[in-house]
Amino acid sequence: MFPELARFTDLGILLLRLMVGLVFVNSGYTHLKDPAARAKSIGMSKPFTMFLGAAELAGGLGVAFGVLTQLAAFGLILIMLGAIWKKIFAWHTGFWGEKVTGWHYDLMLILMNLVIAFTDGGAYGLLR
Repeated sequence: MFPELARFTDLGILLLRLMVGLVFVNSGYTHLKDPAARAKSIGMSKPFTMFLGAAELAGGLGVAFGVLTQLAAFGLILIMLGAIWKKIFAWHTGFWGEKVTGWHYDLMLILMNLVIAFTDGGAYGLLR
């Protein structure tokens, strides 16, 4: 319907990368800021929470800046698959959630990271 918009594909991928990066950098920072409290809230050990925070921070920065973009995106996908597993099997959270965010949010982030990985992050990035 609007073929002329195709010329903005790389800009759209960049904006997607920046949004995904912002989400994961913020989440990683939250894990690292107070790992003991965060570990308690997510039901994980403090060392694992610190590892998770560092992985989210590194993956988010990689995706946002276009550094090892596909590797970063696949790493973030693994993290989100773990989050979905935890929500479904440990917390028994539904797709939409009831009192907490359901795993639809995590699934959206997986699909966003798949687009980033499949397009290698588009044309804009530090390592192009």
